[in-house]
Order: sequence, then structure tokens, then C-alpha cells
Amino acid sequence: MELTVLGAQGTWPGAGGENCGYLLTQDGYHLWVDAGTGTFARLQQVIEVDQVGSMLITHGHPDHFVDIIPTFYARHYGGLGEPGLPLWSPGGFTDIAAALVSENGRNVMAEAYAFRTAAAGEVFELGPFRITPFEMQHIGVLSLGYRVESGGTVFAYTGDTGPCEAVVTLAKDADLFLCEATYQNSSRLFPFHLSASQAGEVATEAGAHHLVLTHLTPELDHLVSIRESAETFDGPIDLAVPGMVLEVGR
Repeated sequence: MELTVLGAQGTWPGAGGENCGYLLTQDGYHLWVDAGTGTFARLQQVIEVDQVGSMLITHGHPDHFVDIIPTFYARHYGGLGEPGLPLWSPGGFTDIAAALVSENGRNVMAEAYAFRTAAAGEVFELGPFRITPFEMQHIGVLSLGYRVESGGTVFAYTGDTGPCEAVVTLAKDADLFLCEATYQNSSRLFPFHLSASQAGEVATEAGAHHLVLTHLTPELDHLVSIRESAETFDGPIDLAVPGMVLEVGR
């Protein structure tokens, strides 16, 4: 399993940056996980638009999904993909998506995408990937983290979450744990996001093998985040950077 980072900044993109989005690839199948601002442009540097096999959205906050709109335009009006691209998301997300684009009252988004609802604990498969959703601790919308298994390796991704028991279960023995790390120790902490130090604590409790920090807001010093997570996790730590390619399990 291969992870390609398309974008990794949280809440808003900095100058020349992108919000959260990732590509998981196994045996030539491409699963696009989250589609924040700028990730569709970055995706096209890696694969063709019609090579996306399916999409997975963690929740309905804009920094995690807005690029489903330009993707829709390219596929539906630009002819760069067949109708019915599978798109899995938490309950309530399709109502948000359908309201963003319409054609004389017709839900054209539902023609370009085959919307499916993911629910905590209900396992489903997309291509070679076996996916288990977990409900995270977030605010305003239902937010899911996803545990993705394929070829004997495990990738776990929080989406957005604060501290909770479910995030530890999500990351249990994961080969690669992609964890939000929105804050630093000097930040004002809120219960619906994690700090880098808390991300390290979760990785340690879960027994994750490799921690990759993501969703840092653009003004933060990345070296501080890495240092603070290293105080609570003694395994390998990376910071998600657009263009980064990682082999899950190596």
C-alpha cells in the first residue's frame, strides 16, 4: 500500500498550500481520501482524473471536501470520467454536497458521484481496501476516522478529532498512523482537535509503528510540532508534506 500526500494544512491553506487530501494506492487502484482545497490540482500531477477508483470523505468541513466540486465539473461537464464515481462519507454529507451544485433543481452531483453512507463499525470494501469507520470527537458534524487494510498492512487516518477512546482503537497496531496535530503545547487547546503531543500519546497507547502528523495550521513551526510529538512517542515520526510518498508498512 502506498500513501501519496496531496495536501496537509488544517483549517485554511497557507500561501501556495493545500488543505487535507491523500491518495492510497494498491495494485493500481487509487482511493482518494479527503479532498480539501487545492488537492484536485495536486492529484492531477500524480494520476489522471479518470484513474480515481473511489473517494472517501471524513466529514463535511470545507478543508476536507471542497475539491469534490472541481472534480465534479471536470468529470461531469469536462468528460474526464464516467458517471457514478463511488464516494463514501458520513451520514448527512450528501445533503451538503447536493446543495452546492444544481442544474435546474436536478441533483447532478448524484449523477457524477455514487454517494454511499459510511457508519461507525460497518466495514466495507473499495477495490483492494477493507475499510472500517470509527466515529471521532469533533464539532458541528459527524466526523469519521478510517482504518484501511490491504495486503496485510494497516493504514489509519483520524480525519479531525479530539482526544477519545475511539481514536486509540482506530490506530491500534497501525503500520502507518496519519494523525491530525492541529495544535502545539503553547496553543489554546480545544476538545475537538489534537495537539502534536496528544497525537504522540495516541500513537504510543495504540502501539502504532509510524506516526505521520497532518492538519497543522499554516502559521505553525513544523519543527516544534515534530519535537513535541517526539516527547510522547518514540517511534518514527514524519510530517505530511504535499508530494510525499510513503510505503505503508515499510
